[in-house]
Amino acid sequence: MTKPTRRTPTGAAVLQPQITSAITEAVLDELAAQGYGRLSMEAVAKRAGVGKSALYRRWPSKQDMVIAVFSEFSVPLAEIPDTGSLRGDLVALLRAVHDWLTHPRLGTIVPDLTAEAARNPALAAAMRTTVGEPRRALGAIAFRRAVDRGELPADLDLELALDLVAAPLYWRLTVRRAPVEPNYLDQLVDPILRALNARPAHRADH
Repeated sequence: MTKPTRRTPTGAAVLQPQITSAITEAVLDELAAQGYGRLSMEAVAKRAGVGKSALYRRWPSKQDMVIAVFSEFSVPLAEIPDTGSLRGDLVALLRAVHDWLTHPRLGTIVPDLTAEAARNPALAAAMRTTVGEPRRALGAIAFRRAVDRGELPADLDLELALDLVAAPLYWRLTVRRAPVEPNYLDQLVDPILRALNARPAHRADH
């Protein structure tokens, strides 16, 4: 008995990676060019060369689409290696924030979404849970390592520590629109270390 030929899945059953990639690139391009308020599913679909149905098979709304794509690109940028010291980790953290805020597309998207979130509580909540909290969780790893090494006190205020890393760069780059000189990140580390009451790591006796 001949087995029936299996029908190739279509529609929602197939989400082709190359189409998803084209859509995500189109979302970033549209966000950078138009901003969240003027972005439309139609424009994204046209830029990606697909029908709107391809977007709705992946995300139920414009907000879900934007947040998914934005987090996909933003969160990995907060990962840093273990440099072996708090100073080294802080430089890496500052560099990660700097690269996020100066990214060719994200550097424009971040302030736009931040401004939009101030007017849109649902967007603000989505950004906090899918972008802000995961990025801060990755940054917190470096501070916990420093506590384990004895470079930071065990009662460290982790939320304040994370703010101390991100706030100066956000203010300088996004609010003031001021340049960051080549040695600025290294200079910024010292006041952060003092504010955190950092001390040299404990060394094992030989």
